[in-house]
Amino acid sequence: MHWLIYAGIILLTFICMEAVTWLTHRFVMHGFLWYLHEDHHKKGPGFFEKNDWFFVIFAIPSIGMILWGTLDSSMWWIQAIGFGVMLYGFAYFMVHEIIIHQRFKFFTRSNNIYIRAIRWAHKMHHKHLDKEDGESFGMLVVHQKYWEKVKKDRENTRNKK
Repeated sequence: MHWLIYAGIILLTFICMEAVTWLTHRFVMHGFLWYLHEDHHKKGPGFFEKNDWFFVIFAIPSIGMILWGTLDSSMWWIQAIGFGVMLYGFAYFMVHEIIIHQRFKFFTRSNNIYIRAIRWAHKMHHKHLDKEDGESFGMLVVHQKYWEKVKKDRENTRNKK
């Protein structure tokens, strides 16, 4: 196995996971598993949410693929897919839990345009308290309208100074 192919599979899996996340968020979390996701939109007391079970749900196949590829060297590509899913899970955790919801207090005052756009997109997602009529179901890719809104806000702030 060539390390470039292995790395390419990890990268391709990472990229594909944004589509998997969008589809899962839109049709599963806001569909038949709404009962696990609802407390994420209607915050209750405590640090943990039922929504946190989705980390476990995504981790299980990732761990399984990594283990399979480790135990059977002919299935190295399955291991690479597992690592791609794991890498996306880490990025998702960093963006969603730390940057957006700030469940851990790092990056609380960032003025980075990407971070502001992704926070705004997620804020627009959370303005819908029910499972219907949602928007912005992705995580790392931000729709152009949110970039434009953040850029316009930045220009308005500069013009006021």
